[in-house]
Formats: sequence, C-alpha cells, structure tokens
Amino acid sequence: MFRRDLEMRRAELEQEIAGRSVLVIGGAGTIGASFIRVLLQTATPARLFVVDINENGLTELTRDLRSTPGLGIPTDYKTYPINFGDVVFQKLLRQEGPFDIIANFAAHKHVRSEKDPYAIEAMLENNVFRAKALLDWLSETPPRHFFCVSTDKAANPVNIMGASKKLMEEVLLAYSPQIPVKTARFANVAFSNGSLPAGFLERIARQQPISAPLDIRRYFVSPEEAGEICLMACLLGQSGTIFFPRLDPERDMQSFTHIADRLLEAYGYTPVQCASEESARERVVEIADGGYPVFYFSSDTSGEKTAEEFFTEEETPDFTSFQALGILSFPPTRTLPDIEAAFAQLRAIFQQPALQKEDIVAVLAALIPQFQHQETGKHLDQKM
Repeated sequence: MFRRDLEMRRAELEQEIAGRSVLVIGGAGTIGASFIRVLLQTATPARLFVVDINENGLTELTRDLRSTPGLGIPTDYKTYPINFGDVVFQKLLRQEGPFDIIANFAAHKHVRSEKDPYAIEAMLENNVFRAKALLDWLSETPPRHFFCVSTDKAANPVNIMGASKKLMEEVLLAYSPQIPVKTARFANVAFSNGSLPAGFLERIARQQPISAPLDIRRYFVSPEEAGEICLMACLLGQSGTIFFPRLDPERDMQSFTHIADRLLEAYGYTPVQCASEESARERVVEIADGGYPVFYFSSDTSGEKTAEEFFTEEETPDFTSFQALGILSFPPTRTLPDIEAAFAQLRAIFQQPALQKEDIVAVLAALIPQFQHQETGKHLDQKM
C-alpha cells in the first residue's frame, strides 16, 4: 500500500536513520517489531535499544532480526526486559541517552481491558500516565523524533481503550511545542499478537471451534504496512501530526466472519454454522470429515463500534502530502497545567473505595466530550 510513498521519501528516511541512536519501547509486539524491521531495511542506525516487558518476545525478535537478510543491524544492539515506567528505565534513558529517535509502542490495545476498575486503571497507567511521565523525562533532552502509537478507536471513542488513546493524543499535543511528537491512527493489524484473526489460527492449530461477531467490520493492514505507517509518521511528520492510512469503507472494510470463512477454506475446511458456543464445542468431532464448527453471533459486548473511522467530522485531513496516507494537524487543545489537572482528577478517582466502572466513565466523559461510552454489561472475557 505504501510502496510509492516509501520510494519517493527513501532518501529522506535514510538520512534520518543512518548513524542515529534509536530507542524502541514495546518493540517485541507485532507493530513495534514491524517498525524495527522496516527501519533496519531502510538504513543502519548507530545504536538500537529495544525495551519490552515480554522477555521471550525480545528473544524471538533478536533471533528473527539476526536470521533475516538485508537488515542493517548496528553493532550496538541491545534488548532489555524492562517496564518503561520503572526507575531502572529512567536510569537507562538518562545514562544511555540522548536518543535521536524514540518510538513507543507499549500499550493496552484490547477493548476487553475495560471489564472492571482494576483493568481500567492498568490500561490508563500504561496508555496515558506512563506516556506523560516519559515525555516529562524527555523534556530534559528532547529527541530528534518521538512517536507514540494511537488507534482508530480514538476517533469518536465508544470504549475506554479508545478514550485512553484520545487522551494520550491530547497529552502529546500539549508537549508538541517543546518535543517533536507524532502519532498514527491505523487499522487492525492482520493476524497481530492477540487479535481475533490470530486467534483463528490458534483455534485451527488446536482443532477448536471458531467464534466471531457477525456485525463488526474493520479496516486491516499487514504487520509490515503497520511498521511502514509508523516509520513515516515518526520520521516525516511535523510535531503534533497524526497519520492514518487512506482506506475506503466500501472497498476495504471486512467482517471477521468473512476472514474466518476464507481462512478455513484456505485450510481445506467447510465452515459449519452452529447455533451456540456449546453446539460448536460439541461438533469438533466433524473436523476430521472436513467440516469446521463456527459460531457467528451478533455483538453484545461493551464498547464495540459496528465500524471504525480514522477521523471525525470536526477534523480536516490533509490528503495532498502522501499518496496512501492522510494527516491530521491540530494545535494543542490543552495546556500542560490542564493536563496536570486532568491527571490529578483521574488519580483521585482511583483512590476512592468501592470504585465502580461507571464512576471512571463519568470522569473520562467530562475530560473527553467526544467519548460516548457504549455499556451493555457484558465483556469479551465472557465470550469463547
């Protein structure tokens, strides 16, 4: 999708990467690892440090990079299983910095992570509070480029995950006059770690039934395309810009059930519709005969949009700078004191005894007027 844009900007990208010092946070995940591969395919930095809490993921990342031809892996390449909110990370940042390029992919990305106050507090801690703490640390020695990943769910958010990313975008904008911050909203990454399509592969490998919503349609990009979006946003965007892929809702949106059917057919199976989860589990014996049990249902869990969007009616995108990318540019909507006040309000709510989910939703709705939470009383952990 982005080949033309990459070719036209290759010299600029090479100049921004070659000989630079790079720090990638959350680099063992699907998008972070793809960003690293695309970066190393483009040019060789002087240093590459990768931080992630997934120690096994960092090990596999290194094995994959070392086993792939044509990557410009620098001599000074190190991975660290560290949480980017910890004191040891701050020590690394100060003693090993400054870094020219810092990209942060550490995030809670699932709507299922809003089931109760504990899960919501952990999500906001990762997506918002630690992102601000990182920017505070970087204010001492700003990098040449700073990128922090967002999501299409930040446009007119209906779930707390999307609201957390919308708030994170506002935090970035507040720092944009002093730190060159950029972000990207993009589609679902096909078969990324933890995604529903990746779950289809796991179910097939284990000979278990497949379950998917009938009424949910999403945009998709490949892992490589996700890395390319983030690289171009990070290195080519102006401070305070949000990149997103130019996709057409009629042509490019797909349902999860369509993907499941096509995947099963590619494996030589015929999907067999079942009326319930229990019925689907009981019919796994038919897999040996070429039929594959699937349970397709109407979505009834909290925070699910029928279809995602990349920008709202109030946001005016620029479609002239790139062929396959759009760009949103905003002035800061909140000052740093405003951000501090909002964070104090959020911190205070989590100190309350007997805290309920609706209490947190009310505070977020007051902070983010676009947030229209859709609550059904059900969450994805209750689904197969």
